[in-house]
Amino acid sequence: MHNICLFPGTFDPVTLGHVDIINRSINLFDKLVIGIGRNSNKEAMFSAEQRLCWIKEIYKDEPRVDALVYEGLTAECCKRVGAKFILRGIRYVNDFEYEKAIADMNRSLDPTIETIFLTCLPKFTSVASTLVRDVIRNGGDVSQFLPKQVLKSMKKHKGLEV
Repeated sequence: MHNICLFPGTFDPVTLGHVDIINRSINLFDKLVIGIGRNSNKEAMFSAEQRLCWIKEIYKDEPRVDALVYEGLTAECCKRVGAKFILRGIRYVNDFEYEKAIADMNRSLDPTIETIFLTCLPKFTSVASTLVRDVIRNGGDVSQFLPKQVLKSMKKHKGLEV
């Protein structure tokens, strides 16, 4: 495998926006590794292990997709998995400005890594994990934002009304 790509993020929770980006990028690479980053600056609603289980369940029949949990620099995670590409989803212009700064830093850390930006479909523009968590915390219906595997798991394990 030559074209390995890392799609890093917190995926807290995995949304249909994430799934859209993953599904549309699978054919661009030999292997796509979903990197669930542990961010010490953010308190997660769902454990990294739960998020990993969701990704593995959603993509259990897709051999080109793998997932892992990592801490530290994304560029270092790329080295560990042999990725030469980082995939990032873009919803708005301000996402691009923020993501470009990160891409520039990653390129400074390892000039062999290229970041690829994929814009989300318009119907997923407002689907952000932060907003979905707010809806969950306030008892709202998140069924239109989450994959069925995530919804099923949340209903079963959290007793949440979704």
